[in-house]
Amino acid sequence: MVLVYRYRVKSLTGLLNQQARTVSFVWNYCNDRQKDALRFGRPWLTGFDLNNLTTGSSKELGLHSGVINAVCEQFAKSRAQHRRPYLRYRSRKSLGWVPMKGRDLHREGNAFRFAGNTFRVFYSRPLPEGKIRDGSCFAQDRRGNWFLNIVIEVAEPPIRPLGQGVGIDLGLKDFAVLSNKERIDAPGFYRKAEAALAVAQRAHKRRRVKAIHARTARQRLDFLNKRSVELVRAFDHIAVGSINAGGLAQTGLAKSVLDAGWSTFRKMLAYKAIRHGVRYVEVSERFTTQTCSTCGALPDSRPKGIAGLGIREWTCSDCETVHDRDVNAAINILRRGRATLEAGISVL
Repeated sequence: MVLVYRYRVKSLTGLLNQQARTVSFVWNYCNDRQKDALRFGRPWLTGFDLNNLTTGSSKELGLHSGVINAVCEQFAKSRAQHRRPYLRYRSRKSLGWVPMKGRDLHREGNAFRFAGNTFRVFYSRPLPEGKIRDGSCFAQDRRGNWFLNIVIEVAEPPIRPLGQGVGIDLGLKDFAVLSNKERIDAPGFYRKAEAALAVAQRAHKRRRVKAIHARTARQRLDFLNKRSVELVRAFDHIAVGSINAGGLAQTGLAKSVLDAGWSTFRKMLAYKAIRHGVRYVEVSERFTTQTCSTCGALPDSRPKGIAGLGIREWTCSDCETVHDRDVNAAINILRRGRATLEAGISVL
């Protein structure tokens, strides 16, 4: 199992700023050579080819050779992933980034040693024992702070038996409704910050605007992390509705959908489920609201269409059960997830 640990760097940030500019130079060099290959009809350059072209430039550039190799390999990988003949150039406005090979990063107590320098970090949580993998890097956020991202390989925990499970129906009024009738309120961090953000934007205070956005993002991530950890610790298998967040973000609900962070929450549940030995599955939400969770029928009294979106409680005309709309959907999501797991379909 591969995990990423993130620590904020508190020393040698000036050195990282300088190296980040050199990394951008190497990236742009790779882009130029790729354009030359296109211009003269030559084969597209691979990471191996780019490494050969940059061999011996470490001392002149003032960069560790592993950093140069990592930049070249990442350029070729990104170009293949995006299926583009060449990529954008990195400019002064690009966020700082210094990749490295896992073998070049070494622990030194609560600090880390790389390229002859010791980087002190805010050691917020202990780094487990394991092999540090390629993909580790120094990365800068929009406020200029540097972070060390360590990709580490650890042993996978045993899978828990199919015991207590939960179905999760994501929403806007309530962030999530669980199949056990528990509700998680929507915090609405961006909505709460809108007034202060509007004042800062009208006054053209760019640093203040960045600070508000950064604080909102941190609050949202903290909330999503805490809720996802609580769920994977409390339940043995988790089923979530595969709501189309990207599609809803193109509608008039965009601001509320993006503020909720559904996609980030599902990603957190997915990787934390693996870490805690929990089974996680995403199932279709189709008809979960309209299907009676008691008798399994699609009664005539169910809420239908756009007009039915305002109906929060309805009674099944077949079995006379009164349903809360969201709880009913969460129960149906749990049953679909349990059926998927019992059928042996591979999931995360």
